Amino acid sequence: MKNRLAQFVCLAGLLTCAATALAAPEASKIARRWQLDIEFHDLERISVTLPGDKSPKAFWFVLYTVTNNTGEDVDFYPTFDLVTSTLQVVPAGEGVSPTVYDVLKDRYSRLHPFFRDPIRVHGKLLQGEDHARTSVAVFRDFDPKADSVTVYIAGLSGEFAKAANPMFDPKKPESADNPRFFPLRKTLAVTYDIPGDEVTRAASTPIRRLREWIMR
Repeated sequence: MKNRLAQFVCLAGLLTCAATALAAPEASKIARRWQLDIEFHDLERISVTLPGDKSPKAFWFVLYTVTNNTGEDVDFYPTFDLVTSTLQVVPAGEGVSPTVYDVLKDRYSRLHPFFRDPIRVHGKLLQGEDHARTSVAVFRDFDPKADSVTVYIAGLSGEFAKAANPMFDPKKPESADNPRFFPLRKTLAVTYDIPGDEVTRAASTPIRRLREWIMR
C-alpha cells in the first residue's frame, strides 16, 4: 500500500509538471488576490535521538514566520513539500516524531516566545504583526543521492489557476483518475543545492539557489 501511494504521489507530481509546461500558467508578479508575507530561515539539518533509539536520526527543517498584511483576515492552512533532484517527494510532518518539534521549540523559544506547533498554526489569521505566527516545517531525511532539493510552500496566496491535462482521455468519463484539468495554486518555491555526499552531508550547509513564485 505504501509503495502504491508513493508511486501515485510521484505520478501526480510528474503530471502536474507536464500540465504546467504545456499550459504555462505563470504566477503573477503583483498579487491579484490576498498574499501573506513570509520570513524564513533557510533549510537546516538537525540530528535528534528519539525515545527508544540508541543513535540520532537526521531531519531537515524550515523555521518561518507568517504575517497577514493583506487588509483582510484570511484562512491559513499551509502545506510544505520537499522534492529532491531524484524526484523523491517528502511532505512536511510525515514520519516526524513529536520529539523533534519539542527539540526545535526549546531551541527557538527565546527568539520566538510565541512559537507554535505546526497544527496550531492553522486557522483564521488576523491582520497585523501582533497576530503573526511562527512555526516550523520538518522533513524526514531524504535520498542521500540528491544534490539539490526544492521546498514548495503553499497556502500563502489566494491565487488559483488551472491547466489542461495532456493525458486526459476524452473517450473516458472525466474523473479523479482522468481529470480534464489540473488545479494549480500560487506556491513559493525555494531551491537549494546540497553540497557534499552521503558521508559529509552532516557538516554541509544547503545553499539557496532560487526563490520564486510558481503555479503548482
